[in-house]
Formats: sequence, structure tokens, C-alpha cells
Amino acid sequence: MGGPVNPSVARALSGTQPVHVGRQPIFDRLGGVVAYELLFRGSVDAVAAGHRDTYATSKVIVNAFTEFGIREVVGDRLCFINVTQEFLTGELTLPFGPEQVVLEVLETVEVDDAVIAGITELVAAGYRIALDDFVWGSGHERLLDLASYVKLDLLDGDLSRLEEIVAACRRRPRLQIVAERLETAEQVELADRFGLELRQGYALSRPQVLTARSLSPSRIRRLELLSALSAADADLERVHSIIATDPALSLRVLRASNSAAAASATRISSVRQAVVMIGLSHIRQWAMLMVIDDVAEATEDQLISALTRARLCENVAGDASVAPEAAFMAGLIVGVAELLNVTPAVMARQLPLAAEVTEALVNGAGRLGGVLRTVQAYEHGDVVEPTEVPVSPDLTTKCMDAMAWSTRAVAAAAPAAC
Repeated sequence: MGGPVNPSVARALSGTQPVHVGRQPIFDRLGGVVAYELLFRGSVDAVAAGHRDTYATSKVIVNAFTEFGIREVVGDRLCFINVTQEFLTGELTLPFGPEQVVLEVLETVEVDDAVIAGITELVAAGYRIALDDFVWGSGHERLLDLASYVKLDLLDGDLSRLEEIVAACRRRPRLQIVAERLETAEQVELADRFGLELRQGYALSRPQVLTARSLSPSRIRRLELLSALSAADADLERVHSIIATDPALSLRVLRASNSAAAASATRISSVRQAVVMIGLSHIRQWAMLMVIDDVAEATEDQLISALTRARLCENVAGDASVAPEAAFMAGLIVGVAELLNVTPAVMARQLPLAAEVTEALVNGAGRLGGVLRTVQAYEHGDVVEPTEVPVSPDLTTKCMDAMAWSTRAVAAAAPAAC
């Protein structure tokens, strides 16, 4: 079993692709970082965004929240994300809460009654709004009473009305002004002269491009998930089954559950628990963005390998009095980590896992850690020592069951590909 279940790093990486997100800090007057603007980047050496459309917004959201994990990108600071009209009017639903996000209304958005109504609802739900590249007379002044931030371009903006715009903002105590595109000492001095509280630009810091390896969810599974979620009486068990049998979908759901877990003392010990915590409506929103994202799928062999390990851990769990679902998830994380060429410990620190699962992945501790070691030893053809886990005499049978189950799970979607 060792060969098929443990593909080489080169083979593993062949089913992954790099994903990127740009991050530019926003500073206060004293030089402290208070937020980051997240930017679309198509490659690690991209200087400019290249896109400022719905695709770019969806890509930034998916990458930041589910590939990296938002806390890995911005920590506990705010993140500013450009959003297009479709997100502001509710045609596309935002799949995250308002806690850490500021929605930037692009200057290209036409402010009509539908946009005002949509932003009013977003503000009532707790979202903060920033008006990007604000220009008086563009129609965006209609949003001043709803906004929390106004961004003023001090490089190419019309500075002839700067004093008037600042005065209008100062009449609204909730508004903070972000001086953006500061590229010279003179522009920084101008921000100081007008007392603009937040600053952003090359004179202070250039954008940094963050890169990670991504195991992309199967297009078929993604569409299957969206179909299951679109039913009027969406079946939680079917949704869980689709997610649990796709390693990348599982990982994205676990990462997306980070924000939900942060608001409570609950820690995740299974994919099912993450599904319940996020809720079907939010998972539906993530699935829609994944369809827009629409990137290449992992190879069938890689999915089978990752799922076989997870299933074998589940099969062995009973011998160690470990919850089968926790064992499945721990095994799945190990498999996905191998595909992404990172350690399970690195992944564990990005996810809102129960202490038992984290300890097993980071330190190999506890009975669950023993399950992982038992499975790893069997995969590598090593002698399986009866440490925390009694060595089952039917371990080979359990392994064959795991391989058969994972092969069926991956093949189940194959007809839809034709």
C-alpha cells in the first residue's frame, strides 16, 4: 500500500497550483499597521492587479479565506476588500461575517437606488463601508452617511476640492479618511497637513504578494455540492457526504469555519461539526464563489490517496477508543498537507481544531496521535508497534476497505464528467 497511498512530492505538486493574494498595509499617523487591503494578484511577481471585477473579488475572497485562512493573512487586523456592484446589491452573497472586513466600493460602481438599498442592508448587518478613490460629484457622496472610511487619492486625484471633501467628512464623526497612493514625501506631508488619520502607499510600504499551494476542489464535486445546496430542503447528510469525500472542499470548509469558531469557545473535531457551525447558507455562498473561481482539479490518484489515509484512520479509531470522525479528519489533514508540501502541524495551526486533534497533528500526542502513527507505519511497510493503539489483526482488511471506499467515493462523480 505504501506506493499508491504516498505519492512523491513531485507527483503531489502536479495536482496543486500556486495561489496568490496581494496585501498592502494601511497605517495610522504614528506608523502602526491598522489594516491591510487585499488585492488580486495573478502571479507572485505581478505588480498590478490586472483585474478589478467580480472574478477578481471572488478570487481574493476564496484565496484569503479558504486557501490561506484570513488570520494567516491579516492576523487580528481589519482587511479592506474591493467589491463590485453584484456583491453590494445582493446578487452575489458575501460568505463571511462583518467582524474583520471593510467593503471597498469601487469608484466604477454606479450609485443608484439598488446600490444604496444594498449598502444600507449591509451596514445594518454590521459591515463597514469604504469609498474608494472618492471624487465629489461622482454620485458617491450619496454614500457618505453610510460609510466608515473615505479613501482619497493624493497622487492622481483632484486636489482642488481636497479641503471641501475633508470638511464634508469631518461633519460626519464616524468617518475616517485614508490618504492613499502616497508615493512621495510631499504627499505624506499633505496628509499630515490635513490631519488624515490613515495612510497607504508606496512611500510607506509596497504590496506584498503571499503565495500558497492550493489543492483545488473537483469541479464536479463543487457543482454537485452547489446542486445539493440549491434544493429547497437541502439535506445536511448529503452535503456532509460530498464535502467529506473531497479533501480540498473539506479543507476549505474547515478554514472557513475559523471565523465562526473565533466568536465562540467551540473548537472543531470533525468535518460534520464544521458544516453545522458554518451553516448550509454560508456553505452555499462559498460553493458559489468556488464556481466563479473555477480552477483546475486535483488528480484522481491524489484524491484517492488522501481519502484512503483518512478512511483507514477512521477504521483504526475504534481500536484506540477514538472518535471515528476525529480520526477521519486528522487523517484527511495529513493527506492534504502532503499534497500541499507542508507539514500537518502548519495546517493544524491554521484551523479551529479541537485540542485533541491539534495535539495529535502537531506533537503526535494522545490516542489520536497513536492512530496516525499506526496508519503511517502501515503505509510505509514498517513494523506497527502496539503503543497507544492495539494492533488489529485485521489491519490489512481495514486497509483494503479504505482503498475500496475512497476509490468509490472519487469515482462516484466520474459519470458527470462525460
